[in-house]
Amino acid sequence: MPNSNAKFNCNNRGGQEAGRRELVSRSLQSAQHCLEDQDFGTAYAHYLLVLNLAPELKTSVKETFQFTLFKWAEELDSLARIQDLFNCYEQALELYPNDEVICNSMGEHLFRMGFRDEAAGYFHKAVKLNPDFADAKENFYRVANWLVERWHFIMLNDTKRNLTYLKAIENAVRSGCKSVLDIGTGTGILSMFAKKAGASFVYACELSKTMYELARDVVTANNMEREIELLHLKSLDVEIPKHIPERVSLVVTETVDAGLFGEGIVESLIHAWEHLLLPPK
Repeated sequence: MPNSNAKFNCNNRGGQEAGRRELVSRSLQSAQHCLEDQDFGTAYAHYLLVLNLAPELKTSVKETFQFTLFKWAEELDSLARIQDLFNCYEQALELYPNDEVICNSMGEHLFRMGFRDEAAGYFHKAVKLNPDFADAKENFYRVANWLVERWHFIMLNDTKRNLTYLKAIENAVRSGCKSVLDIGTGTGILSMFAKKAGASFVYACELSKTMYELARDVVTANNMEREIELLHLKSLDVEIPKHIPERVSLVVTETVDAGLFGEGIVESLIHAWEHLLLPPK
């Protein structure tokens, strides 16, 4: 009996494998026929089935799958079926999470719809995956021009201002402020000042996805990615101990442009004073 059961199980597995191969083959044929008829939605559904049943085919069908996805996405966009479009890209990125072409295409759709910060995140990822991807680099720089305020460049080149901030932070750290929270870190310059001054723990929060990614790059370029903890959060959402382990001894911020009222910096500072900053001794 044991031998009989083993033989049955073996035959059963063999039958299942043969059935899988047959279904994959038929789905590939159907997808090709649908592409010839320009029925991109049905072709896309067939390719999803194929890739889920036969992940080993990912490389061989990749380019055709991309073509099908992009054509179907154009149709969905023209029909204003925005949620369906995003669902398709989410499915595609689950199958190809490190595909720079799909990331770039997703970013282009987001940008056209006005979601510039989210688009920048996808363009940035595409460039990270392939630094030589010219379209993604051009798209990232274009959206960055929309999102990075011009005053950032002016301030970063203001030597007198930078030295004043550096000296003030150095004085605070030397007086005993060893844990620092940087609200609205931007490029991360104040956080790096704090770390260079000798702060033991430095946390930085930034709401803008674009500026958060930029800060990560700047901090990494300065070899401080393990010393400064960057949070993609609004400061009002920072919680102890969920995001930072305990209250900090110093809060720094430079959000004193029009955002003083528009971005709620007053509320942010009150929140930091009441919930994130150590009480004065």
